Amino acid sequence: MELRHLRYFIVVAEEGHFTRAAERLGMQQPPLSQQIRALEQELGFDLFRRHPKGADLTAAGTVFLKEARSILDGVQRASQRAARAASGAEGSLVIGLTSSAAAHPLIPRIVRAYREAWPAISLEFKEGNAAELTEAIAGGKLDIAFRRVPVSHPPDIAFHRLQEEEMLLVLPAGHPLLRRQRGNAMPEISLKSLRDEEFILVRRHGAPGMYSNLIDACERAGFTPKIAIEVERMLTNISLVAAGAGVSAVPASMKGFHADSAVYCRIRDGGPGLGAPLTMACKDTSSSPAVVHFLAQAKKLGRYPHKTAAQRSRQAAR
Repeated sequence: MELRHLRYFIVVAEEGHFTRAAERLGMQQPPLSQQIRALEQELGFDLFRRHPKGADLTAAGTVFLKEARSILDGVQRASQRAARAASGAEGSLVIGLTSSAAAHPLIPRIVRAYREAWPAISLEFKEGNAAELTEAIAGGKLDIAFRRVPVSHPPDIAFHRLQEEEMLLVLPAGHPLLRRQRGNAMPEISLKSLRDEEFILVRRHGAPGMYSNLIDACERAGFTPKIAIEVERMLTNISLVAAGAGVSAVPASMKGFHADSAVYCRIRDGGPGLGAPLTMACKDTSSSPAVVHFLAQAKKLGRYPHKTAAQRSRQAAR
């Protein structure tokens, strides 16, 4: 049975006459009659009662007409949805984020803009550390991941750097080093002055790039940091710093968490390499139009950093 047989049957049923149905279909009446007879033989029962004035549906034909229409409607819907998926207008994306990447203001801007442009795409979000997200992309469990410094570079994964921001030191409020900084909008601290401090860092397997870069910067400053606590998420760093358990370093976009008990400071002698990029990862060979559109949106917004109202006012005044 072919879809054309169902279409032929429906037109004959609607016209109640083989000749008129053939004219509507743009074919000769004898071949149409032969096709309907072949369909009846395949089904094992008559669909029409034929008479000199035309053809009426049998009881079986009445039931079959309803189902035939449903089948053709379903095929049309499937075709339309497939076409929308092929164009990236329908489907789903699974997006992974590290806690530090999720704190960046660019992420909600990208997601909001994408939702507005492609409202029929379903978005699912999962959190993990950088290593976990890379593995999930490679294993096909994630379509896209936002993270910081790529360390491993699997051959089938592409990393797209969207923006770069500075790293800030985080000290507990009331720390002795902050007493010399009164009156500064944002304190500046030298790494050298932290040689006797205890550091709280994300575990090396979770954020190996930023972990290594900070240790390298400390060693360039003449000391190896004392690592008191290793945690799984960067937000935990800040909570423990706020509790007075040590000092840490985080991307600037995380400034503001526990603002009443943690103080964020610029690094006076961080040197090259101590930055915090925002990176988007996806399969290098992804043929998903939804991924392609999301990447284009992310790159577009990443090229034009969001300005606050105060920044826009200062720029307009120049």
